[in-house]
Amino acid sequence: MSKFRLRGRRKRTKGEAKRDRIPVRAIIPNMVTSLAACAGITSISLASEGRFTSALGALLVACICDGMDGRIARLLKASSKLGAELDSLADFVNFGVAPAMFMFFWLTGGPAHTIGGEAVAQQTVRLVLGSALFYALCDCFRLARFNTMLEQPPVPYWKNYFTGVPAPGGCWMVLSPAMLAISLDAKGRFPMLAAFLQNPYFGMAMLLFVGSLMASRIPTISLKSLHIPKKALRPLMAAILLAIAFLWVNTWLTLAVVGIGYIASVPLTAWCFARTRERYLKSNPSGACASA
Repeated sequence: MSKFRLRGRRKRTKGEAKRDRIPVRAIIPNMVTSLAACAGITSISLASEGRFTSALGALLVACICDGMDGRIARLLKASSKLGAELDSLADFVNFGVAPAMFMFFWLTGGPAHTIGGEAVAQQTVRLVLGSALFYALCDCFRLARFNTMLEQPPVPYWKNYFTGVPAPGGCWMVLSPAMLAISLDAKGRFPMLAAFLQNPYFGMAMLLFVGSLMASRIPTISLKSLHIPKKALRPLMAAILLAIAFLWVNTWLTLAVVGIGYIASVPLTAWCFARTRERYLKSNPSGACASA
């Protein structure tokens, strides 16, 4: 009978059993990223119903979750290739598709396509949709380029700058007129300005302009590696506390003003980058060939 002994499964070692288990902390960052994607999709649904303030709130939740997932992954030492790909896809939904659809519905007066009791022409609706698609595709291109640039060696004078407007910044820029108009409309102030900001042609210009900035190679400021002198710390902290107070009192107006300031900072950042690049190339003549 010993000849016909049944063969059981090979007993796994402790190391093999440990490798087959995934720690719970590795799932938490992906859950936060998934929550961000859910908020972005919810924003599209709310905008299609004409609930624009709630749609902006959902996008704000998506932005907060997007800022948290990477930091949580590094804090828990749970970074993974799957998480990076999931984050990139969620960014396309949250900062590409959701803002584009929000602007489409907002500029055309919601599902009924009426603004102030007047119907929006079908030709205008199609033009707005085309501009929204252009913005979303520019965001997709920007995210794809960002992923490919991770494999390239960094150029020293690009350390404090992004190539083009980042996806969250583009979302913030393109939604600034809507946030400002909704804030003014809620207060009943400056009705003519609010109506101008919701003008479909002005909105199309914003979609095309911000989309072009995202797809471009224009340098924009990156706060990740930016340092400030110690003597400027107290004024900066006071400004941050003041901004938080304004956010609490009037969220959309504050975000709109900061977004407009971000748009205005683009030419200033390009000028600072040109000076930084010029100083680097003067001190490192060999760097000119490498950058070329």
